[in-house]
Amino acid sequence: MGKLIIFSAPSGSGKSTIINYLLAQPLNLAFSISATSRPPRGTEKDGVEYFFLTPEEFRRRIANHEFLEYEEVYPDRFYGTLKSQVEKQLAEGQNVVFDVDVVGGCNIKQHYGDRALSIFIQPPSIEELRKRLEHRATDAPEVIASRLAKAEYELSFAPRFDKVIVNDDLEKAEAETLQTIIKFLNA
Repeated sequence: MGKLIIFSAPSGSGKSTIINYLLAQPLNLAFSISATSRPPRGTEKDGVEYFFLTPEEFRRRIANHEFLEYEEVYPDRFYGTLKSQVEKQLAEGQNVVFDVDVVGGCNIKQHYGDRALSIFIQPPSIEELRKRLEHRATDAPEVIASRLAKAEYELSFAPRFDKVIVNDDLEKAEAETLQTIIKFLNA
């Protein structure tokens, strides 16, 4: 039976880079496949990148308590984690990795308790986060301002996670995260 590893972080903290590094390690990690009500993009396939559901189907499954966590990001645009998918992956012996918002991360941790390790990737500072987001050059200034405001809120959740890793040096953060996960999986 597998275990669960939950990652949450403000946008621009390096979470995706760290997760991709970990997925390349021989740890039997498998990414959690989320559900969404948005249509597939490009070459995305149902059951591979996401489970694609209609907004009506998403609402029906919410009403049936089929999600560990979900969020309506925009009207009729849902994202969430299906309990059945996670249970299937765990039964196959996979260690399931989640990349979720802070509230979703806390919900999954609460549901699974000691079978889950929750990790919060923290930027060194809000100012450093601003620099990273500006350096990406993918967002307009008002989007960056919005992400920074959201980051301050998200940072308030850090104490609720099992482990907080400050990403001020990527290699150091990757190594610390890897050691934390190895220790958890071998416990």
